[in-house]
Amino acid sequence: MDRMLTIPNDLFPFGDWPEFQARTAIRSYESGLPNAKTRVTLRTNLVSFLLEGEKTVHRPGEPMRIKGGQFLLIAGGNTLMSEKLSINGRYRSLLFFFDDSVFKDFFLKYPGLNPAGKGNDPIVSFSIDEFIRNFLHSLQLMPAANPDMQKNWQLLKFEELMLYLAGKAPESLAAFRLTDVHDADDRQLMAVVEGNVNHAITVDELSFLCNMSLSTFKRRFARLYATSPNKWLLQKRMELAASLLDSQEKPSEVYHKVGYENHSSFTQSFKQVYGVTPREFQKRTALTVYP
Repeated sequence: MDRMLTIPNDLFPFGDWPEFQARTAIRSYESGLPNAKTRVTLRTNLVSFLLEGEKTVHRPGEPMRIKGGQFLLIAGGNTLMSEKLSINGRYRSLLFFFDDSVFKDFFLKYPGLNPAGKGNDPIVSFSIDEFIRNFLHSLQLMPAANPDMQKNWQLLKFEELMLYLAGKAPESLAAFRLTDVHDADDRQLMAVVEGNVNHAITVDELSFLCNMSLSTFKRRFARLYATSPNKWLLQKRMELAASLLDSQEKPSEVYHKVGYENHSSFTQSFKQVYGVTPREFQKRTALTVYP
């Protein structure tokens, strides 16, 4: 079963995000739990520095796989993540939260840089280089301070990071856009669904990524595709599987490429659509091509 996490709230004692940090907050996160999908309701925007382990973030288009030595700029909203422990059995990251006004104020202060809100991607990745390593070290060395000093210092550190990215990776920074967590239009739904056809993701998880209830998602999907999500996904995944089998890929190598976690459930679904098992389908195709 997926884990559920609302952040930053769940990362603070009693689920309270300190009032004085309403615009920014910095928090360390560590886990030793077995690999599992986590449904994250992200209440504000986030810079996530991955220090140890791996992460997969599902989004419109291909899922984004991140390893230690990378960091993400993530807009607030619903996100489906999978965390993978390192060989040492740990997952560690440093999280820098910021609200919309902090991001927009940066571009107001530096109008010569690419303005905020012109990108089209709510999740953008960057590499951790020597500058970023020193930046992270400075965050960890921050001494205890009164709330006003803490707030001002965090705003300065955010500005420092954005200035560096604007010079180092301007195109990646320009690609980032803030999102309205209530914006779940037809284009978003189609991008989420069609980008996850060949990944192990359920209809319930797709509705979560679209910020919709399951019933709303199914209703809107039916209007767009004239069928149910389960039927559409089954058909598309099996069409892809048939294409791979036609290319003489082994059934044991195909099932995970079309979003199945085991061979038996894939075989059952394939037979439901084509009336034969994947191996029988492949033999029949081979005889047709090579009489």
